Amino acid sequence: MRHYGLIGKHLSHSFSKNFFTAKFANEEIDADYSLIELEDISTIDSIIAERELSGFNVTIPYKESIIPYLDELSPEAEAVGAVNCVVIKGGRKIGHNTDITGIEATIEWLDKSGALILGTGGASKAVQYVCKKHNIPFSIVSRDDKRGDYTYDTLTAEVIANHKLIINATPVGMSPLVEEAPALPYDAITDKHCVFDLVYNPAKSMLLSRAEEQGATTMNGMLMLQTQAIASWHTWQRAERELTEQTLVN
Repeated sequence: MRHYGLIGKHLSHSFSKNFFTAKFANEEIDADYSLIELEDISTIDSIIAERELSGFNVTIPYKESIIPYLDELSPEAEAVGAVNCVVIKGGRKIGHNTDITGIEATIEWLDKSGALILGTGGASKAVQYVCKKHNIPFSIVSRDDKRGDYTYDTLTAEVIANHKLIINATPVGMSPLVEEAPALPYDAITDKHCVFDLVYNPAKSMLLSRAEEQGATTMNGMLMLQTQAIASWHTWQRAERELTEQTLVN
């Protein structure tokens, strides 16, 4: 049996285990998937050895801090500066970013005239990469005025009006803190806006509820979750095929 999992700090909200467990059962794949909570990413090598992992996903808060513990990065992961999928190949840990695929699948359905990206972490970096790739102009909102174009305190109705796509790349509003929402001037959101929340649990975050009250089109992070998960699986499978082919050649 092959072993996979999700590395993170607080994972009670995650649907990843259920998703992969159902996939493995439906397709009769001899594998399992675990939620692996770590207090410190420096223990990753011992976790890989102890659980005999063939690959794993990475979530908050380790998408960036795991990079020094990897042996190699895919070109996309290196360009983004964040990793959410790791392949164990011949004892080497190779970082990938399949969040890109999930974000692309979602924004295909949303307004692309200009994006306001909330947050500056690993998920935000993947969103920024996709926006650049698809020539979508964007501005960044951060709690730190040195890391973004705006802070939440400086957001005005005019800023909201000039960004018809709002993307929440922070964990604000994620279970169990479902009553929280990013500090936006919600009255400035209109029926011309699209709001994409990477949060998928709850299915309708407070951000999306408040945006819908203003008439905005909304999308949660479920399509992104499913698409990046399938992309992760294909990445792991491709690595296994390459190892098998290499073994046969040798």
